[in-house]
Amino acid sequence: MRGRLDGRRLVPYYSRGEIDARGDFAAPVIVWSGDPVELFFLQVQGSGQVRLENGGHIRVGYADQNGHPYRSLGRHLVERGELVLEQASMQGIKAWAAANPQKLQEALNQNPSYVFFRELPATDGPIGALNIPLHAERSLAVDRRFVPLGAPVYLATTFPLSEEPLERLMAAHDTGGAIRGVVRGDFFWGTGPDAGSQAGRMRQQGRMWLLWPNGEPLPPGPAAP
Repeated sequence: MRGRLDGRRLVPYYSRGEIDARGDFAAPVIVWSGDPVELFFLQVQGSGQVRLENGGHIRVGYADQNGHPYRSLGRHLVERGELVLEQASMQGIKAWAAANPQKLQEALNQNPSYVFFRELPATDGPIGALNIPLHAERSLAVDRRFVPLGAPVYLATTFPLSEEPLERLMAAHDTGGAIRGVVRGDFFWGTGPDAGSQAGRMRQQGRMWLLWPNGEPLPPGPAAP
């Protein structure tokens, strides 16, 4: 649970809309972003790289979250009739935002979840829930109530917007606010434009097998599938 003190009362922490509207928090600032949509997707991903004006870049990773539930921006835009389901990818949402700047903030506020970051050493990759770097095309974010962190998971799905099989052994290295359910995972594509393009289109159906010794109970914490 996360909250804030209001006098002697513990109340919910500020939502995304309240944080963006206030702008006077005492939290240390790592960088300022001139693109609210890129910042939004950075928060959805939970980690990434920020390119600086001088041509350099820094890595940032998940530090904490405001305690509000994650709600899908793409689903909201589909429900409002702004996009059709096939357009509700990262690329489609960015195109919609560029064409509808006057509607953008209201749409972003539909997801009250807000992620805070910490700066990571430049040599490290994105850090997952196990506090180790993620591996491109091998790390999977899971719902730890059903899949123990660190467990091997065999994934059978297809490449984005394709029928080409994507089947391989993965490792449960991370979690995510939108990753809820027994057969639910987030495939880590890596870093760079090509990886971003693949990740933005990835919403495939698939199957997952948790590889676990016969007769051995799952670790305490997550519930059994």
